[in-house]
Amino acid sequence: MNALDWLVLGASFALIIGYGLKRAGGEWSVDSYVSAGKKMRWWVIGLSIMATQASAITFIGTTSQGYSDGLRFVQFYFGLPIAMVLISAFAAPAFHRSGVRTAYEYLERRFDAKTRTLASWVFLIQRGLGVGLALYAPAVALSVIFQVPEWPTILAMVALVSVYTVLGGIRAVMRADALQMWIMFAGIAIAFGYAAFGLPEGVSVRDALYLAGTAGKLNAVETGFDWDSRYTLWSGLIGATFLSLAYFGTDQSQVQRYLTAKSLFHSRMSLLFNALLKVPLQFFILLTGVLVFCFFLFEAPPLLFHPAERERLEQTDASEIARLEERFSQALEQRRATAENFLASRGSAEQEAFAASDRRVQQVRREAITLAERETGPGSYSDTNYVFLTFVLTQLPAGLVGLIMAGVFAAAMSTISSELNSLATATVVDHYARYVRPRLSEVGMRRALQWATLAWAAYAGVFASYGGRLGSLIEAVNFVGSLFYGPMLGVFVLALMFRRVTADGAFWGTAFGLIAVWGTKLAFRRLAFLWLNPLGCMATVLAAVLLSRKRNEPGEQDAIRASTMGGP
Repeated sequence: MNALDWLVLGASFALIIGYGLKRAGGEWSVDSYVSAGKKMRWWVIGLSIMATQASAITFIGTTSQGYSDGLRFVQFYFGLPIAMVLISAFAAPAFHRSGVRTAYEYLERRFDAKTRTLASWVFLIQRGLGVGLALYAPAVALSVIFQVPEWPTILAMVALVSVYTVLGGIRAVMRADALQMWIMFAGIAIAFGYAAFGLPEGVSVRDALYLAGTAGKLNAVETGFDWDSRYTLWSGLIGATFLSLAYFGTDQSQVQRYLTAKSLFHSRMSLLFNALLKVPLQFFILLTGVLVFCFFLFEAPPLLFHPAERERLEQTDASEIARLEERFSQALEQRRATAENFLASRGSAEQEAFAASDRRVQQVRREAITLAERETGPGSYSDTNYVFLTFVLTQLPAGLVGLIMAGVFAAAMSTISSELNSLATATVVDHYARYVRPRLSEVGMRRALQWATLAWAAYAGVFASYGGRLGSLIEAVNFVGSLFYGPMLGVFVLALMFRRVTADGAFWGTAFGLIAVWGTKLAFRRLAFLWLNPLGCMATVLAAVLLSRKRNEPGEQDAIRASTMGGP
């Protein structure tokens, strides 16, 4: 990056932080800090919801996923519109009626304190892991730019995001999210345009996609049913629907967004806004990754995208890596030649020759990866998250690199700030002010929220240092969530739809659901993680219903249910 790129990046940072703090409105009440005074409009909430989910993982991980695996990942989002409609119809009205500050406070009103505490702890554990992954993604970008280890960049990002999150609370976070989302849109559009227009003269986008299809990158929908396949039509429509219901309907980082709405109408509109736009946006981002693959059919990519690993191998295995580099260069030249021949003739023989040459390129890369893993063990190396960054930093002109990096960091900051704020809110409202300091003053509550935000930022920084061991970030973050989300969804389904379920039934049903998910994953390691979500939900509901039949609590439960649900 040159001076112009740094200027663009620095100006973006200043704009985001300044805008967020300015739009915080100077209100210092706890209500403003955790729920923005319930004054937010639907379009701000909708952009904040989208930005919170997007993160730098979307920029770096999803584009790289498109490069390496094509469009298959879009199936992961097929269930999202279904989930948004259901949440706007059932969960949003219930939360707004109850006037709660956290999603888990609703569980206490419907069941009891121990159910609320359990669900809140599950959220804190899984979302704490998730924010670490979200923090690791921009650290990858900074480490590539500065050519330094990842831990200093992790510390820098923690400090930067903590500024306006601690000072401004949810209002500052959401206002900044809306601005950050527009920066992300601009960055994605620029990357797509440059990958398309950077193709050689005479090679159109249609030609490039024709090559991508031959290489298996355009298989967006797989109709075959396979429990072990992560992305199929069925896992997307069933497993991902349950995951989306859990994430947007029970996760405090999302629920807190639409609890800030000035009315139920604005809450619902924000959810439907995401239902309409999320799938096309993700498809576009994946397609950008596919176009980057096509771009590197004609421009030589590195043998290994991880710069530090390349340098290490050049020092420790110089002769072997040099031999692989030579073979890789020859394979790339052959792939480019067969691609050009295929585009010129469109014959089946030329098509097979191109596909075979692409397989040879991938084979040499696998040998290089094996060499990189010689000391650390199989599966320890992954450079998926460096693909898009390599394209941006080596191929785009000055100024645009800074703008796209601003998009990466805007995505990261929006997610990290939102999750830190929601983690702090759940920690203080559900635990500290509930059990440790129940008579906490307004000033003390806000100070506790600020300290909790800083504590979670430190925790995220520690966990982020392990992010590089988890492979593709976009898959890792959803895998971590799937270990918890099914039972979380199950207990809220019980609260909203099963009026005869008791408090003990809900508590122990949730515990059983968690055990069922973890036990299933340990027993069937190849099972695609999306299926853990319906499994956990159904196990929780079934166990709670059976336990409640054995021990009913009619009077007290009916009273709580009536006050929470708006009537019997």
